[in-house]
Amino acid sequence: MEHAIITTSASGDSNGPPAPIGKLILVASIAAGVQFGWALQLSLLTPYVQTLGVPHTWSSFIWLCGPLSGLLVQPIVGYFSDRCTSKFGRRRPFIVSGALLVAVAVFLIGWAADMGRKFGDSPDKKTKPRAVVMFVLGFWILDVANNTLQGPCRAFLADLSANNHSKISAANGFFSFFMAVGNVLGYAAGSYPKLHKIFPFTQTGACDIYCANLKTCFIFSILFLLILTTIACTIVKETPITKEELEKGGESVPFFGQLCSAVKVLPKPMWLLFLVTALNWIGWFPFLLYDTDWMGREIYGGNPSGSDVQVKLYDQGVSVGSLGLMLYAVILGIMSLAIEPMAKCLGHVKRVWGLGNLILAICLALTYTVTKMAEKARGAASEPPPSDIKATAVGLFAAFGIPQAMIVSVLIGPLDEAFGGGNIPGFIFGAIASAISAVCAFTILPSSASNNA
Repeated sequence: MEHAIITTSASGDSNGPPAPIGKLILVASIAAGVQFGWALQLSLLTPYVQTLGVPHTWSSFIWLCGPLSGLLVQPIVGYFSDRCTSKFGRRRPFIVSGALLVAVAVFLIGWAADMGRKFGDSPDKKTKPRAVVMFVLGFWILDVANNTLQGPCRAFLADLSANNHSKISAANGFFSFFMAVGNVLGYAAGSYPKLHKIFPFTQTGACDIYCANLKTCFIFSILFLLILTTIACTIVKETPITKEELEKGGESVPFFGQLCSAVKVLPKPMWLLFLVTALNWIGWFPFLLYDTDWMGREIYGGNPSGSDVQVKLYDQGVSVGSLGLMLYAVILGIMSLAIEPMAKCLGHVKRVWGLGNLILAICLALTYTVTKMAEKARGAASEPPPSDIKATAVGLFAAFGIPQAMIVSVLIGPLDEAFGGGNIPGFIFGAIASAISAVCAFTILPSSASNNA
């Protein structure tokens, strides 16, 4: 999941007047298509991979591709995009290539069960190894494709803004808005359990109703992304850069060289900021990874590998969890508008950050309480939770929108296994990290007047 941070053009392409607002909107709208897919990925893929036989304790390792691809792919793509001399421009070839890669990845993920069956997976065995291989391949390609697409998209907006600060501010606003739109649409699609009826062919002998819903969601996702990308890249033109212009600009230092140089001279406040940010993401990642799985397992008492009743309960919980994530996206969008007024009211932006981390810690800790309430109400019965507990859990999802990591991908699976399985150990670990992050934000971050909001 990416954040919209658009700055001045990194390559210094500021010649000519800034583009009209309409063109900025068209390019920024691509973010809605990308975020639609991210929302589906976050809400549905952890449950789906468990239906293919991947143990719950191992599912987190698949998510390592996100931090790794973000660390490696975006800088590399950014470097070559800045130096691209294609007649179609510097950004559009990468944006279109990324969108096409997303389509390939989505096909591999959605049709993994069908291809696994075709290549020899037994329908009688719990684990579908060939389907898992296709899924993991598609999952990694999807993360690489998203990073290939989003970096040049933001750079394109910076180029169109031509170093005009008001246009850069507008581009950031449009990009954030369309990310929120994509989140809401993606989570809403994932929460509707009968979406597969629009495309009946998605349900096959190897692909049950949940799998068919996933396919249908991804079909809408790729159509949405391709339509937005086609419109934006057709209407909004780029001025190609020539080899002579590149040579005139001098040899640019690669990203990793710039990073190593910058690290050597970082002041202490920046290291403290990195520490708080790292703790913050350690707090967030268990929720982002296991949110809908928690609703299906702990709240609804389901199991993706259990009896037919347990599988049905699990699917119902995942759908309700996606609905909760849709509310989370709405609250996140609303609260993002309140950050600046809150910073002015509290006197410093670090206090807003600290408060957000404190709320995150409380919300993660409350998952334990809600889980115990659901277990007590359920008893030995295999039935959905009472409406009040369901509403509490959905409300907790929405509350996560008020506040908004690679190491967690490695630790969460073994952590869950060490404490008997389930999602609560990861959530409690995240709560502790968030609480520490909140304390650090309140106490060790600098509060000089120049840093006030």
